[in-house]
Amino acid sequence: MDWKAINEVDLQNLGEAPGIVKGFIVVLIIGALLGAGYWFLIKDQMEVLERGERLETQLRAEFEEKQSRAANLPAYEAQLEEIERMFASLLQLLPSTAEIPSLLVDISQTALTVGLEIELFQPRPEVNQTFYADVPIQLRLRGTYEELAEFVSGVSAMPRIVTVHNVFIRPGESDSDLLMDAVARTYRYLEEG
Repeated sequence: MDWKAINEVDLQNLGEAPGIVKGFIVVLIIGALLGAGYWFLIKDQMEVLERGERLETQLRAEFEEKQSRAANLPAYEAQLEEIERMFASLLQLLPSTAEIPSLLVDISQTALTVGLEIELFQPRPEVNQTFYADVPIQLRLRGTYEELAEFVSGVSAMPRIVTVHNVFIRPGESDSDLLMDAVARTYRYLEEG
């Protein structure tokens, strides 16, 4: 190939240029057309395709999650029914407003029955929580260790829910005497409306 001949190519008359120059110019023109075609036609379509593929992946993941939930719907419904039954049975363990006074009597009777001396039995105002009311009772009881333990056991065996909190036991006046400060709590369900 003669490089001198390539340098002497007349750009005004390319038809007489050697074949290699013509081929090179054709390759350049085809490359420029392909590049322009990609830049103006295909590039935007590729971005749209990538967005579509990302959206498809996201929607497929959402579909699979929802399909999984739908497939487990009968199990979830059965579980919900069981929870509602348990909730209803637990609600029956909570005293109503009318039952609170008799429950207070039951707590004091439990203390007296086991032989405790009641120094303080003071119902406090109820505290409303999200869906229940906390009904605290401040207690100070005097008796032996066994009597105090029997009282706590008796309270826990009541047909309504009563819990004992903030227990503080200290020596009493005699060797066998103990003083117990505690808060007994019962809970009342707050009815809607």
